[in-house]
Parts: sequence; structure tokens; C-alpha cells
Amino acid sequence: MVPEASVPARGTDDRGTASAGLASPPMTDLPNVTLGRTGLAVSKIGFGAMELRGPYGDWPTRVDDATTSRLLNSVLDLGINLIDTAPDYGLSEELIGKHLSRRRDEFFIATKCGCSVRATGEPFESNVHTFERPIIRAAVEQSLRRIRTDHIDIIQFHHSPSRSELEEHDAVAELVDLRDDGKVRFIGMSATLPHCYEHLDMDVFDVIQVPYSLVELEHEDFLVKASEAGVGTIARNGVARGIVSAGRDKVEAIPDGWRQQWLTNRDKFEAAGLEDLMDGASRTEFMIRYLLATPSVDSTILGTGKPQHLADNIAAASKGPLGRDAYDEARRRVAAVSGA
Repeated sequence: MVPEASVPARGTDDRGTASAGLASPPMTDLPNVTLGRTGLAVSKIGFGAMELRGPYGDWPTRVDDATTSRLLNSVLDLGINLIDTAPDYGLSEELIGKHLSRRRDEFFIATKCGCSVRATGEPFESNVHTFERPIIRAAVEQSLRRIRTDHIDIIQFHHSPSRSELEEHDAVAELVDLRDDGKVRFIGMSATLPHCYEHLDMDVFDVIQVPYSLVELEHEDFLVKASEAGVGTIARNGVARGIVSAGRDKVEAIPDGWRQQWLTNRDKFEAAGLEDLMDGASRTEFMIRYLLATPSVDSTILGTGKPQHLADNIAAASKGPLGRDAYDEARRRVAAVSGA
């Protein structure tokens, strides 16, 4: 049964025992916000599950089952109720299903379509996407099985296909049919410039997520327009994938195709000279609180594979949004060094 568009009730964990928050509220005061016209009351901080991909994709990760269980259950215990994943995030969907299926009424799941349909362990190209109707339906059915659920709360087209590509395959109609079947609840888009404006003009997407952070302001105008139109807005890469505060080991591990963009984002942060505005906060905390103060962003997807990083992110968010003066000045300085 599809739950009501409200804060999910607390349930049981993957061990079948009562969850830690069953008789008490979450351990933090993480605020919720209405996600645009969906009516879903989602946490201002969401969890991005790409780091659970395991030995797949451009940047393989180690997935320890016990740590993954602790991480995912902590996501819910700490007050996060929005989880974002994708079929081409390796093991991510399957691990969510394995460890959280008995707590399904406590969170909203956002996944994607257009990704490859494959058997577990089968090699795949994460950048190859197809938006033909049979493949979209097969991918959604695959996600339902992996996540061990009967519905997906938000299904998003992956990799920002153009309007002409979607119309060529009548792709939106397939998601509408899946919605009518009760298998998905809301239709979304994982977008980027320049196609995101086309997506907004189509007036069919309930939710659109784009990359946005203090050091990636390119989608700022779009977020304002989407929010004004009543579309739910989700920011990804909200802490620039952690690169602004990363040590040498993480920098050396960045895949070649992403290295220059990531390092450019760190250079922007450093060139902006924000230390006097940070009041002793870490760079990551400052960026999280910047996002909380951005009125056109409903929720921000933060990803990690480490329970301690998750706890640190929530602790940062619990301090609340940046004050208006610090927010405006930080944005001004970053825009100046970015040439925006």
C-alpha cells in the first residue's frame, strides 16, 4: 500500500526488531520541508547512496555488509527520510532493500530510470542510458525487486535527456502509465544545464534535482524558477563531493574524468577567502549550512559510505542555516572568483 504523503512512521530494522526510534523521535532535530507540489514532507538533508555501489562504475568502493547495515539504519535513526539512488550505482539498490525493507514506511525512495537492466554482478557502462518505453518499464520493475518494495516514491530520468529525446521515445508516457499502475508516485528528472529549462517547460515533472553548492552556482537561476513553479527541488553535490576539505589520499583517488572539475571547485572555495565568515566551522559544515539557507532548495542529497561522516553531516545541519549576512557575502565572494 502506498503511504500517505507525510512523515513516515517508524518501523522495524533489517533484523526484524523494533527500530531505535519506534517509541521516541529521531535523535536529531533535522527539519522537514514540503517537496514542492508532491506534498511529501522530506528531510532537508537527504542521503545519497552512490557510495554503496561496491566494485562497479568509474570509482569502485568497498562495501562491508555490517558497516552498510549500520550506516543505512543510522540514516533513518538520525532523522533522514529521503534516500536517493540509481540502478547504475552498482549494489546500492540491493543493499537498501536488504537492510531497510522492514523499515520501508520510514523513508521515501528516489531512484532513476533509463539506466541499464542487468543481472547482479554483470558488467555495465554507467554512462549508457536508453529511454525507450520497454527499457524504462523493465528498469523500474528491476528497481522494485532490488529495493524490495511495491512502489517507488520518486522516479527520475537519469542523465538529463533532452526534451526531443524523451518525446522521440514517448518516455514520459511510460512513467505516467507506471504511476497509474501504482508502481511510482511522482515523476522527476535528474537534470543539468542546458536541458533543465526544457524539462521545466514540459510541466510534467514533480521533482527536479540538479548539481548545486556554494562552489557550483551555475544552476542557481534554474532552481529559483523551478521553485517558483511549484516543482520540488533537490540539490546534489551539495558539498562538492567533499573535495573542498579532502586530504591527499582522496584527491589522488579521483577518477581522471572528474579530477579537473573537482579540483576547480576546491580552488574556488580557497580563492574566495571565506575563513572570516566560517566562525570556526569546517568547510563541509559551512557548505551544508549554506544550502540550508538557500530558499529555492527543498532538500540536499549528501552521500557517504562512512557512518562517522553521516553523523558529522547531521551534526552540521543541526546547527541550522547560515545567517543572511554570511550567506550573501559567501555567495558574492564565490561568484566573484568564479566569474559569475
